[in-house]
Amino acid sequence: MIDVGVIGASGFTGLELLKILITHPKFNINYIATSEGTNSVLDLHPSLCGLLDMSVKKVDIKEIASSSKLVFLALPHKTSMKFAKELLELGVKVVDLSADYRLKLETYEKHYCSHIDKEHLKDAVYGLPEMYREDIKKSSLVANPGCYPTASILGLLPFVDFIDENFPIFIDAKSGVAGAGKKCTESTHYVSINENIFAYAPFSHRHEPEITEKLYLKSGKMFDINFVPHLIPATRGEMIDSYMLLKEEINPILVLKEYYKDEKFIRIFEKPVDIKSCSGTNFCDIFAKVKGKKLYINSTVDNILRGSSSQAVANANLMCGFDEGLGVPTIAYVP
Repeated sequence: MIDVGVIGASGFTGLELLKILITHPKFNINYIATSEGTNSVLDLHPSLCGLLDMSVKKVDIKEIASSSKLVFLALPHKTSMKFAKELLELGVKVVDLSADYRLKLETYEKHYCSHIDKEHLKDAVYGLPEMYREDIKKSSLVANPGCYPTASILGLLPFVDFIDENFPIFIDAKSGVAGAGKKCTESTHYVSINENIFAYAPFSHRHEPEITEKLYLKSGKMFDINFVPHLIPATRGEMIDSYMLLKEEINPILVLKEYYKDEKFIRIFEKPVDIKSCSGTNFCDIFAKVKGKKLYINSTVDNILRGSSSQAVANANLMCGFDEGLGVPTIAYVP
């Protein structure tokens, strides 16, 4: 068993991490922390009653480094890099769920803030196994992707050689409310989101440069990504609808099946996908259709699992030499 810790256990992604790790056959939860600490994890998550009863400590880097071989950081950007830097210097492996290590320095500082850990940033591996599996296996620092980029990139990746770069790509994204975090805001208030749907940060969301950069690094092509996210009245789940023009006519289902033929967590469908069928799992479900040279890609994930916590555990598995899918959820919350 490998002792692991979770810093930032109070939120939805922290809860999902704990739920997976409780039954993981190789990871032992040895340290749970928040910025303030509390008597018990049950104070944060009563749903874990009878399953996990541990104290939640105020973060102490030396203590966690002495007790854990790997740490999950489920913290906001800027806060996360401070802890990651110290943990890495003490020889602890880190899976960071924030944005702090996902982007190249120039891109990060343009869209977020000044970076205080440039040394480790250059060595961080982007934690999308379908793109960087072999690098993840050798890394001590994995930057877990954002939920929107996960579903968007996985849909677009098989088609990068066929997309006409002279025309823009439009991404229409819809996400459940849990992805916005545990703290209630005006947008996530029941009165605002119930029986409602609305766009936010059109063409200015921070995940747009993440999608653009990762597709460029993989393909060498600078696509014109235009990203518009929406909040929908659902707890979890995320749907991405992408629209673009092709250089030539193709059979998109055959392209998808060939590209992902060896990927256990990608499912290809011959009809449009839905968020319920992958809710509660690490799967990314994808459908695509063409009309002449116009291509439509439809992809879904559970935004707080494949878009966050279960993908983080899959990355940790790879970092520790285990099978990628060890302990990772695969049964959907249906009905």
